Amino acid sequence: MENYRYKILVVDDNGELVNLIAAILREDGYQEVFTARSVMEGLELFKSGRPDMAILDIMLPDGDGFALFKRIREESEIPILFLSAKDEDKDRLFGLGLGADDYITKPFLSKELLLRVRAVFKRTYHRKEEGEAQIRLGERMVLPERAVVLYRGEEISLTAKELALLLKLNQNRGRIVTFDALCSAVWGDFYYGYENTLMVHIRHLREKLEDDPSHPQWILTARGLGYRLSKVRP
Repeated sequence: MENYRYKILVVDDNGELVNLIAAILREDGYQEVFTARSVMEGLELFKSGRPDMAILDIMLPDGDGFALFKRIREESEIPILFLSAKDEDKDRLFGLGLGADDYITKPFLSKELLLRVRAVFKRTYHRKEEGEAQIRLGERMVLPERAVVLYRGEEISLTAKELALLLKLNQNRGRIVTFDALCSAVWGDFYYGYENTLMVHIRHLREKLEDDPSHPQWILTARGLGYRLSKVRP
């Protein structure tokens, strides 16, 4: 996976830090790194540069990274990583609950940043390069290469994390997949502390795959253990 193939948008109001992050990424092989210092500038660069990933600070002079995240999500499902000086659980969980792919607290090590960026790229794009077979769930057909669910003539989009969860469950279809294994499939080696957020993504996934999400027939809960994707509708 050649790094130069991917474009990255970095938004942070600290000029020295945003330049440092860009330098770290470029030295690692990411040649197209766009930098912005506000929500408005970040949105403009997103629309003009069409990056493959965004790294967003939370505190920005004209808003916050959460607002920018929502604006980007209106047009794209690119992976997004939050970067913030805040280390409170509520901020991290809020960002992950929105659908962010990862969260790094400042200060951080250059190696940590690069490992997280590589892990997110691998989870998001390497899977598309390999290709995946279709997944049939009753009347619904999941097309992993397009990250969509086909149902009665309509297309329902899946986020990168929802797709990663479904693929992990499908790889072990009929068997229980533990909470740890699912978290690792979505957040990689840095999944500790994401267990509560897993339930949010499972709920969203059920809303797209189940006739009645409150009484699921496909994604079944194994209490205290994890989840299981049923082979046939109960």
